[in-house]
Amino acid sequence: MTENQAVQQKSVRRNRVAAAACVAAALIAVSVVGTRSATADGPAQPGAAAPGAAAPITSGAIADARPAVVAIPAPGLGSAALVQSEDQLQQGLNPVGATVALTGRQGLSACSGEQTMRDLTKGRATAYASVTWTFATDGLLIESAASAPTGPVAATWEQQLVALVQDCQHEPAGHWYYGAAHTLTAAGGTAHWYPSYNGDGAASGGVAVLRSGTRVALVELTGPAASVEAITTAALKRLAS
Repeated sequence: MTENQAVQQKSVRRNRVAAAACVAAALIAVSVVGTRSATADGPAQPGAAAPGAAAPITSGAIADARPAVVAIPAPGLGSAALVQSEDQLQQGLNPVGATVALTGRQGLSACSGEQTMRDLTKGRATAYASVTWTFATDGLLIESAASAPTGPVAATWEQQLVALVQDCQHEPAGHWYYGAAHTLTAAGGTAHWYPSYNGDGAASGGVAVLRSGTRVALVELTGPAASVEAITTAALKRLAS
């Protein structure tokens, strides 16, 4: 073999290697783009390029490998599910401020002492929400709510709240107490409300236990002579929202 022939053969081999490398690179690019298009409407994949970086490619095999759709949890319990200022204004109350919390650590009522919704539910609620409304005059409106993992659990918590309130229906003379229970339904939920009486026997607000689906709440109005039934109805509609 002459020197000229050897040089020509080396050149041919280099061209073949270069061509093979180009083909391999093209195949890799197609594979990457196909994978990206298959997951474009799903969760972002680690190391994936930004959406829109290449035209989508349809591939039956890749489409079948898409990740399963993950169910989105229902919205949590927030302040929108609690009594609002407009609910109180309609009953002649004059709220001037509110303190909202999502910890479940607000005291349930004047009757419960220091017990909180978190105590009553033993921390098993999927969400908590509470509010304390202050008025231009004396008095407060408090609400504490919890979302149960199931309907039966919510029913159990409702019964516990009712029992807690009923403990204060029979008090010695001269003490404030809760009166007889009244039941109402609204927005697919149920509430038990009780008027409250001071030591002189005069009406002074009231308390209500509410349940709507997997949500339960306790609302107490102290001081102002407003319609406890109307406030309870408004609270029940909010809880169902």
